[in-house]
Amino acid sequence: MRMRSITIILSIQILIMVTINSHRQSLTMTPTTPTIVTSWVLRGITPATSVHELLECPVCTNSMYPPIHQCQNGHTLCSTCKVRVHNQCPTCRLELGDIRCLALEKVAESLELPCKYCTRGCPEIFPYYSKLKHEAICNFRPYNCPYAGSECSVVGDIPFLVAHLRDDHKVDMHTGSTFNHRYVKSNPREVENATWMLTVFHSFGQYFCLHFEAFQLGMAPVYMAFLRFMGDEVEARNYSYSLEVGANGRKLTWEGTPRSIRDSHRKVRDSHDGLIIQRNMALFFSGGDRKELKLRVTGRVWKEQQNPEGGPCIQNFS
Repeated sequence: MRMRSITIILSIQILIMVTINSHRQSLTMTPTTPTIVTSWVLRGITPATSVHELLECPVCTNSMYPPIHQCQNGHTLCSTCKVRVHNQCPTCRLELGDIRCLALEKVAESLELPCKYCTRGCPEIFPYYSKLKHEAICNFRPYNCPYAGSECSVVGDIPFLVAHLRDDHKVDMHTGSTFNHRYVKSNPREVENATWMLTVFHSFGQYFCLHFEAFQLGMAPVYMAFLRFMGDEVEARNYSYSLEVGANGRKLTWEGTPRSIRDSHRKVRDSHDGLIIQRNMALFFSGGDRKELKLRVTGRVWKEQQNPEGGPCIQNFS
């Protein structure tokens, strides 16, 4: 059955290559050149690989998904790039119009391809039109930069992002399972969104992002501190943390599980999953004449360990 599928795909590919010009100008086929099929085999190019190359947009080099557009000469490109090139074929400069390459769209339905993160360890293989959906949530995809002060587009693995935060964003780096964070603001009644601070610390062989920020909630500002784990959600569940703020014989304490940096900073903040301090309470903790905000947030992180006798988890503070 596998060989029959390959033969069918190869036959369809020949028909496509005969009827349309490839967007790769270096490859041209006509019905009178059957020897090219033999040369593909000699070069070790599989039918799936060749069709996959046809499905690569010549402009952005990403895989094309319906609607796939083509010019009168048969050059194809994706719908996103059709707008970017102002409806002009980037290969031959003819007007693109609204011609769709239905044959190529149909061939794509027969393909099964590995996840694009296979080199990172993903073993999954998907039908062509399901692959994109999987890749958006693939556990092996790179992480987004967790820096919250700007829309940073950098992605990478955890060691790369740690170096990026330290060298490019100049984020404070600390080591240990306990921490304290001091926040001072001269005019606590004027709080702008995205007034924030970020500290990265290394503990238990992992990296954590401690966020502290002020933002407007309704008519009054609030202050919030929370922790994010630099890894995936499954790993994050192995850890717990606590945050505490207080003064004048009073204190607020928060205890929870750090969120993975897979969840965006805004998503965590908007879910209120952290220590939230109302302005009046924050001013009370600050003491003095309440004209200056002075908060000290302390906390610790620990690793949850499963009791070997099957009982509840025990805490590891080492």
